[in-house]
Amino acid sequence: MLDANLKTQLKAYLEKVTQPFEIVASLDDGDKSKELLGLLQDIVGLTDKITLKTDGNDARRPSFSLNRPGADISLRFAGIPMGHEFTSLVLALLQVGGHPSKLEADKIEQIKAIEGEYNFETYFSLSCQNCPDVVQALNLMAVLNPNIRHVAIDGALFQDEVEKREVMAVPSLYLNGELFGQGRMDVDQILAKLDTNSSARDAEKLNAKEAFDVLVVGGGPAGAAAAIYAARKGIRTGVAAERFGGQVLDTMAIENFISVKETEGPKLARALEEHTKEYDVDIMNLQRAAKLIPASEAGKLHEVEFASGATLKAKTIILATGARWREMNVPGEQEYRNKGVAYCPHCDGPLFKGKRVAVIGGGNSGVEAAIDLAGIVSHVTLIEYDSQLRADEVLQRKLRSLPNVNVITSALTSEVKGDGKKVTGLTYKDRNSDEFHSVELEGIFVQIGLLPNSEWLKGSVELSPRGEIVVDAKGQTSLPGVFAAGDVTTVPYKQIVIAMGEGSKASLAAFDHLIRTSAPA
Repeated sequence: MLDANLKTQLKAYLEKVTQPFEIVASLDDGDKSKELLGLLQDIVGLTDKITLKTDGNDARRPSFSLNRPGADISLRFAGIPMGHEFTSLVLALLQVGGHPSKLEADKIEQIKAIEGEYNFETYFSLSCQNCPDVVQALNLMAVLNPNIRHVAIDGALFQDEVEKREVMAVPSLYLNGELFGQGRMDVDQILAKLDTNSSARDAEKLNAKEAFDVLVVGGGPAGAAAAIYAARKGIRTGVAAERFGGQVLDTMAIENFISVKETEGPKLARALEEHTKEYDVDIMNLQRAAKLIPASEAGKLHEVEFASGATLKAKTIILATGARWREMNVPGEQEYRNKGVAYCPHCDGPLFKGKRVAVIGGGNSGVEAAIDLAGIVSHVTLIEYDSQLRADEVLQRKLRSLPNVNVITSALTSEVKGDGKKVTGLTYKDRNSDEFHSVELEGIFVQIGLLPNSEWLKGSVELSPRGEIVVDAKGQTSLPGVFAAGDVTTVPYKQIVIAMGEGSKASLAAFDHLIRTSAPA
């Protein structure tokens, strides 16, 4: 099951296991059970700390649990955790085997203190880059607290279960049989939902912080670069972000990041956070900016208010709040979001195996999505507003070679249709004839570009007609001491490498501003 190179790497990891435990597999006569058995046999063959039993009686087959004698741990994988979930498996093996987590001590204590009964189920797909965060967070919580149980379920392998529960987006989390959440969630976000008082406590801590020399709002590539450059100057630096990594977390393959031939968004996001933590940077997650209060002549400190109720002060601010997926804004879109309307083909595509889907958008993202989905679904209809596709010619050639793809241009999507529970089709208007047409399908993947996260800045800094923050060559906004960088600005070409350069430049400009404004007359 595992190749020689992977076995060598896994063997080195398993040397960190300090406490013996057992894997208990529930199998049947199917090919997937044989495949899982091969994987588990490879694992136990690499260490004498893990034993394998095949007499499990779980209803989901194939599946397996990780059990440590003398410890009440309920942690199970239903399916074969390869692809993006292989890292989740390795971490689970280490943590059940006694290897300590890198999670902050106060978070560990907060998890251990949770009382009650929490039975979590997470539906994932092996191609989903967002799912491992959820699986790994809940696995760790199950290891730390016996009140928390978790089973991670491969939705593509348990299709009957997925259809019965009408799961149409991953990751989907269920708690005690009820939907708990959908989309990427880490330990902090899950704790915030379980411990409703935690956000208020965190807000109090933030309100008590001293003013920063540089406060970066946003934790994507631009924000991380800005924080690192500021911290290297030896000045007090903070990063307040809704989620560290930003839009990169939702990016699959990255092949144009100079000097790195290829990587994946979540992997790059982890590297950005680890690099930032190498410096004296105060990282504050789960903080969504709500208002910018410019410095007055008396105070000379800018302030940022957050949705949590916290307020942070700083001498200079770097705005790096990035962008988000643009929505169609048509009837039915919000009603059927995660019920057939999706924005991540890599994550949710496997849930539509053998079904009919549409892709909205004919740029590179839309055409790439159509190409990927064509290998999974029965048929793809690509709908483009313009009279021609805007994607690179090499992508268009590949698209035209696929027999199960239909392209419709000069089309305006006007409505998402559904039966109250899930998507059943869409309506579009032919822009040449003004006639309306209907397409029957089960899924719609929206790929029509990005919107800047700048609504909260209206009235405080100058914005372009498209909502982007207007900046000069140094990243300076219309407010002295407030800078901006990345996809939220007017700088053209929204690319990771450009965002990093702009973040670094804005940070250097902020430092220059600090020197000049603090110099004696």
